[in-house]
Amino acid sequence: MILIVDSGATKSDWIALDKKGNQLFFTQTLGLSPEVLTRPVIEDRLANNFELSKNKDKASDIYFYGAGCGTDRMKSLLREIFSVFFPNAKADVKEDTYAAIFATTKIGQQAIVCILGTGSNCSYYDGHQLFQKVISLGYIPMDDGSGNFFGRKLIRNYYFHKMPQDLAMKFAKGYNLDPDVIKENLYKQPNPNTYLATFARFIVENKEHPYCKGVIDKGFQQFINNYIMQFELATKVPINFVGSIAYFLRDELTTVLKRNDLIVGTIRQRPIDGLVEFHKETL
Repeated sequence: MILIVDSGATKSDWIALDKKGNQLFFTQTLGLSPEVLTRPVIEDRLANNFELSKNKDKASDIYFYGAGCGTDRMKSLLREIFSVFFPNAKADVKEDTYAAIFATTKIGQQAIVCILGTGSNCSYYDGHQLFQKVISLGYIPMDDGSGNFFGRKLIRNYYFHKMPQDLAMKFAKGYNLDPDVIKENLYKQPNPNTYLATFARFIVENKEHPYCKGVIDKGFQQFINNYIMQFELATKVPINFVGSIAYFLRDELTTVLKRNDLIVGTIRQRPIDGLVEFHKETL
């Protein structure tokens, strides 16, 4: 049994295939980012999933693409965890950028591939190899244009009284904005980046409001300036995206890309479907 996993900061999609490429099951766990979670938390999230626990001895190969897997230390940690939980499986752990590439870009095709979900990232793929200009320092100093970026922006503007009153009232009705609750989730609970990203739903739902339009436009322009424009070929190759922010704000994203003379490529919400097709070709 082969397990293919797309693990973001918020959730992880798991698809099991047999040796012929037939799907055996689909399941989800919470996100498994080793950068923000301890080993016991990751182990608990695996153990608490019925399908994974029931089939853990049947797995022979795991292809894991995850947020927080950009360093050798983080990859090694996950491989160690998987070797215990899936005793008969060989685990191949890659950062989530590879999931975005394999889900949107054919082998041999050049593209700049971006992630705009809970977090954000950007790489150049020359058809065979991955190149990055920006090393991510995580959600606090980086992640421009992401869900947690927009969530942080909304909270700040609400508390600094920079949000229009009509929208501020609507925002307060939709979320618990008690300062103690916010600080508890940001500084004492796991996955503060995921918590911040929950507020991004508000900007998607109210994207026609002039204030939200401005925040979205500036956020995407900041992502383009800081990430995409690092590459000399930025205006000459397609710009592909995966992630919920890119998908649900694809019209706004397309507008900003075209304004910068960039080529709009594939925009997918979830990489997992493309990943399955990619791995089926290698069976």
